[in-house]
Parts: sequence; structure tokens; C-alpha cells
Amino acid sequence: MRVKNLLQSLGPGLLFAGAAVGVSHLVYSTRAGANYGFGLIWLVLIANLFKYPFFEFGPRYAAATGESLLRGYQRLGNWVLVLFVCITLGTMFTVQAAVTIVTASLAAHLFGGVGLMPWVGILLVICSALLLIGRYKFLDHLMKFIIITLTIITLITVFIAFYNVQDPIDWTQQFPMEGVGLAFVIAFMGWMPAPMDLSVWHSLWALEKQKHTAGDFNLKKSLFDFNIGYIGTTILAFFFVALGALVMYNSGAEFSPKGAVFAKQLIDLYIANLGSGAGLFVGMAAFITMFSTTITCLDALPRSMARAHSLLVQDTDNKEGIVETPRKYYLGWLLVLVLGSLVILNVFLTNMASFLIVATTLSFLTAPFFAIANYILVMRYLPKAQQPSKGIKVLSWLGITYLFVFCGIYIWSLL
Repeated sequence: MRVKNLLQSLGPGLLFAGAAVGVSHLVYSTRAGANYGFGLIWLVLIANLFKYPFFEFGPRYAAATGESLLRGYQRLGNWVLVLFVCITLGTMFTVQAAVTIVTASLAAHLFGGVGLMPWVGILLVICSALLLIGRYKFLDHLMKFIIITLTIITLITVFIAFYNVQDPIDWTQQFPMEGVGLAFVIAFMGWMPAPMDLSVWHSLWALEKQKHTAGDFNLKKSLFDFNIGYIGTTILAFFFVALGALVMYNSGAEFSPKGAVFAKQLIDLYIANLGSGAGLFVGMAAFITMFSTTITCLDALPRSMARAHSLLVQDTDNKEGIVETPRKYYLGWLLVLVLGSLVILNVFLTNMASFLIVATTLSFLTAPFFAIANYILVMRYLPKAQQPSKGIKVLSWLGITYLFVFCGIYIWSLL
């Protein structure tokens, strides 16, 4: 009964995990291990540590105020909300296209039947239909199954990989700070563990969870739920780095920039440890993981844009729970996202690796906006008792410094 009650109390945190454990883990963490062995463990650690406060502020603000971060941005000034809309318009199509093309590549390898772009269309139609029929409640249930399954499979695979390793493991850390290495570091940090706008999505999911639990999803439960999801995504990131390091590092093999070839290499990585008999099983696990990321992004991006749209055009004197977002806004932004993603993919289809670098780099360069805005909100509008601890505040200052320093290093390298 306790396990059942625990699972019922979880929700937005697992949606966070479902959105995060996708490209950043299956693609970038695995590639980090394949290219640098265990040499980028430091990067996984600092990215997850220094981004933690700004993701945590999403559910904290929502639970404490009954408002999403978007309403909070508007409290700071309509220009802040407009800036969010501009940033999202600049990244939403690349984010959705990136996760969808990886999912489609896995589907094409596993199921065949049609080419890559038809699979993109099929996936977008299926995900859209599921969201329109099942809405938040469907996502909530689906993600619990996916995250538990993925965690178990990954744990087994990593332990087997460690057991089979022949050579001593080199834990020497590497710091690639120029050229291709720096570009990879920035791209890796962009989506490790997730793009920073996921904090906005989380605040919206937290409000949905409150509606479905009759307001029982309080601050304490909301933060517990978030920490479960965040810690889980961090641990899984280390595991995916380990898989790449143990199986592909110094093997002479390199991941292909072509989506379908990359998907085959990724599945073969699992087969090398679990055996050929488990090929379909682990391939399906990888596909389900990316499918969860595709569908959560496809829900969250239109949901956040619809809410921002609503706030900019409606009376906002009342609290967010009273001023509802018209369904037509969500449907309209969902259609825009699907069509925009298809256009982007037709342009970048020939080289998935270059496209992913563009998407992840854009996410990292816009991260300071979300970090600063989220910090100001919780410090300005939350009662002292509901504000973060001193330790989290210090970590926030360090995190903002970290984001600006690496953004500066990257921009300087381009000059």
C-alpha cells in the first residue's frame, strides 16, 4: 500500500524526468562516454548541481502561490513575459524537432515499414491524439510506467557492463575548452539534465496536479516529488555516460550523425552487454524513453505558450486558477508546433548531429534568463517561510555565475 500511495503522490517530478531523460541522456551522455570515457563526469555533476535551484523554483513557486512561473514573469512586468515568448518561439521548434527525430530514428530501425520523415509524421499525429484525448491524467500515469521501466533496464545494463570490463577504468577528468570539444561541452550542458524552460513546464504541471488532487499537492509534497524526479535523472545521466565509456571508448567506433545509423549503434550498445536475445527489449526501452520525451514536450510547449498567450490578452486581476486558458489556444499552439517542427526537420534532416548541437546550444545560451527570473520571483513574492534555504540561495548565485561564465567562454570562442 505504501508503494501505491507513493506512486499516486508523484506526478510532475516524473513528467520532468520523462522530458529530461531523452536527448541529454540517450544521445549526449552516451556520446560523452564514447568520446571522453569517464572524463566528463565533472560536467554532469556541475550541470545538475548548478541548475538544480532554478528547476526547483518552478514547483516551489507554483505550490506556494497557486500560480505558474508565467504569471510570475508577468508580475515582474509584461516585458518579461514577452521576452519568455520570444525565447520560446526561438527554441520550441528546434527542441520538439530534436526529440522527435531521435524517436523517429529509433522507430525506423525497430519497426521499419516507412522512411524517417513518415515516422516523424506518424509520431506527431499519435502523440497529439493521445494528448487531446487523455490530457494531463494520461501523461501522469504513462510516465510512472516509463521511468520505472527505464531505470530498471539501465541499472541492469550498467552493472553487466562494469562486470564485463577488461581494462582498468581511467577516471582522469578532461576539460575540452576549445574548438569541437568546447562546442560539445556547451551543447551537453544545454540539455543536461534538461533545457531551463522545463522549470516553467513543471510549474504548469504542478498546478494540474493540484487540480487532480483537490489541492492536496502542497509545497512539501511538490518539492518531494520534484527531488525524486531530479535525483533520478541525475543518476541516470551518470549511468548513460558509463555505458558509452565502457562499451565504445577507445573502441575505434564513432556515433554516426545520421539518425537511423545512430539509432542502430545505440541499440547495439545495449545488445553488446545484454546479448542479442534482448535486442528488441532494450530497443523498445530506448524507443519508449524517447517517445515519453516527445509527448511531454509536445504537451508542455503548447501549454506554456497558450498560458502566456492567455495572460497577455486576458484580465489577470484574478488568480491563475480562476482565469482559465481557452482550449483553442492550446490547440492552436499545438498545431503551430507540429507544423514548425516538420519544416525545421525538412531543413536539417541530413545531419542530425549538427542539428542537435544548434538546439542544445540555443537552450544553454538562453538559460541565464530563466535562472535570474526564477530567482527573483521566489525571493520577491514568496513568504519567508516558503523561500529556499540559505544553502539553496548560495547555490543559486553560484549557478548564475556558472551560466554566465560558460556562455561568455563560448561566445568569446566564436570571435
